Amino acid sequence: AYALSQTITRLVAFGGMYLLLKKHFIKHEDAYFVRVGISLAFALTPFWPSGMLSTLGYPLALWAFLNIRSGDFSWKEWVALFLLPFYSSFVLGFFFFLAAISFLWIYDLIRKRKWNWPFLFSLIFMTALYLLIEYRLVYSMVLSEQPNHRMEFISSRHDFWHSMRLSLKNFLIGHTHVMTVHTHVILPILFLTLILLAVKRKIKHNKLFIFLFLLNVALSIWYAFWFNTLWIPLKEKISFLNTFNFARFHFLRIIVIYLSFGLACYILWSLGKFWRQLATIAIISQIITLLLFNEELLYGHYFHSPSFKEFYATKQFNNIKEYIGDSQDSYRVASIGIHPAISQYNGFYTLDTYNNVYPLEYKYKFRKIIAKELEKNKQLRKYYDEWGSRCYIFVNELGKTYEFTKDQNIEVRHLQLNTNQFKEMGGRYIFSSVPILNAKDNNLALLKEFNHKESAWKIYLYQVM
Repeated sequence: AYALSQTITRLVAFGGMYLLLKKHFIKHEDAYFVRVGISLAFALTPFWPSGMLSTLGYPLALWAFLNIRSGDFSWKEWVALFLLPFYSSFVLGFFFFLAAISFLWIYDLIRKRKWNWPFLFSLIFMTALYLLIEYRLVYSMVLSEQPNHRMEFISSRHDFWHSMRLSLKNFLIGHTHVMTVHTHVILPILFLTLILLAVKRKIKHNKLFIFLFLLNVALSIWYAFWFNTLWIPLKEKISFLNTFNFARFHFLRIIVIYLSFGLACYILWSLGKFWRQLATIAIISQIITLLLFNEELLYGHYFHSPSFKEFYATKQFNNIKEYIGDSQDSYRVASIGIHPAISQYNGFYTLDTYNNVYPLEYKYKFRKIIAKELEKNKQLRKYYDEWGSRCYIFVNELGKTYEFTKDQNIEVRHLQLNTNQFKEMGGRYIFSSVPILNAKDNNLALLKEFNHKESAWKIYLYQVM
């Protein structure tokens, strides 16, 4: 399923970018290599697997919208706009994209004084489709009267200079949630092209490239300054500014950067043989760079992360399930040293979770379990109290590390959990990937240790007494 998802996402990303470049940005037939190379590079960018086409679907959507905007469209554009919401996320990408397209429609309305009804309807159509598909998220975020944990988010902490440094970091390096991998090849080419245009006095003839370059800068500034203290008064008055992460407009940088790269290479391509060779080298270099960022290489070879089979360890957790013997819906579990997603994947009902939206009341109840551990560690306390989407059994001795494989010799010696609260919430077992040496002090009894050759973990099964 993962391989299929990767294949679909990257094929759509390649096709969408190629269509977009050919129709709207790089139309000259001689620049075929630039179109193909940029499209391939874009399709190879690392992406959030759960987001699928949330960012890599931007080019296809932009191709459809620009065609509809110009009046040169057929049923194909509408099919693209219809299908994309079923394989992407509104909040992980397309909310920000559709907001940007809305600004484009408003710009046209002001400049041309025409409503362009097909363009407007296409915007409404795709937005409405997303809202229907993600109705549960819309309800929990907007319509539900039950307070959720996002209402206590505290995001605006940075002073001016901190925000400036973060802007620069984002502009130069990017962000882990939308890895553009643009630092070593693309960025030098963009600056080189900018300098050449200035020297040759051709800036006025390449306004689109200049606009995209400035937009790239602006998105990095927006991202960083969303966390600035200047927003505090407004965020205190309007809770939605806290509960929704508007900093993610910087997700748009992935399409802005690769369109800029495409235009830069096309500009160099048109300057003569030497510059054409340089553009070719740049495109090939970027593709090679992206191949080195392949997830299997990055996480498997460089970071030695567990494989899918080792991570979810289905055979090992099946042994645990059989050892417990009771129906999995009759008790609740929590984890220490492994992500609760592993237990959830294996059919266990967990008290801990990584969740975008859950009741604020639950956050308070769960906090009682880990209150003493949070008291010991300011970083963990701040992380839970001011964010809290990671509702984990935090342990002071383990810090903000959430997975410990069986080849790591880590022990917990001074654990302090409120196991009475754990039991009150239905908790009966704790799956720990590290031994808890003072288990008895926490009313925990070690039942059995589970190991398996296909698992990355050694699981210590504790029962609350």
